[in-house]
Amino acid sequence: MEHQLSFNSPRMTLSYSGTRGATFSVLEADNKASRVDVSGKHGPNPSEVYGFVGAISTVVATVIFMGWAYIPDPCLHSIEIFYYPSKYWALALPTYAMVTIVTMFIFYIGLNFMATPPPTSLNSIYDENSKDPVCFDPVLEKDDRPIDPYSDIGIDQINKLMFKEWRQ
Repeated sequence: MEHQLSFNSPRMTLSYSGTRGATFSVLEADNKASRVDVSGKHGPNPSEVYGFVGAISTVVATVIFMGWAYIPDPCLHSIEIFYYPSKYWALALPTYAMVTIVTMFIFYIGLNFMATPPPTSLNSIYDENSKDPVCFDPVLEKDDRPIDPYSDIGIDQINKLMFKEWRQ
């Protein structure tokens, strides 16, 4: 026996067919029907599960770390916890991690400076990827002219734009 239920709202119509392969049918305002299978054949998205487990694990690890770092030794001994790392590592590990991250950023910036040619090099002006501007037919009116394709600006144009007030 099949049960047929429907619900109407100004935006959509929701109907339910109650059989073994239960489906919801949604009829939206623009009369597009979409079906959602709720028969249990499809499980949750793995990335959602991994995200949920990762979030819960992060909270649990943070609580354990904070407990280990801030609860005094006599309190830990009173709840029968005797074996744990030295409290020195509660301060040392985050410090080492932050110094490592800052060093990586400085190293990355230094590598970029080493790979960048000096300002006096001709590679700063032209290289194998440079594109010369394309000339268009001047007969076309200004409104009918297409958008100029991208190209490099010549050094003479840059000098005119940057240093024109010095020439006056």
